[in-house]
Amino acid sequence: MSELAVILLVVIAVLGFKKLPELARSAGKATRIFKSEAKALKEQDAGAPGAGAGRVVQGTVVGRDESAPRS
Repeated sequence: MSELAVILLVVIAVLGFKKLPELARSAGKATRIFKSEAKALKEQDAGAPGAGAGRVVQGTVVGRDESAPRS
């Protein structure tokens, strides 16, 4: 528990008090997005026939045009 307090103090000293709420807000948003995506993936796999059985997806591999701008 004391190690966690030391880490928290170092983060506060490095980032400052003004950036801490913004950092916590961003971490919370990222956590919510991660949880929702994990839930959606789990629901998608549960609804698929033969889920979790090492499915093979047929498709075409398309090369990326290196001159095109990335989005």
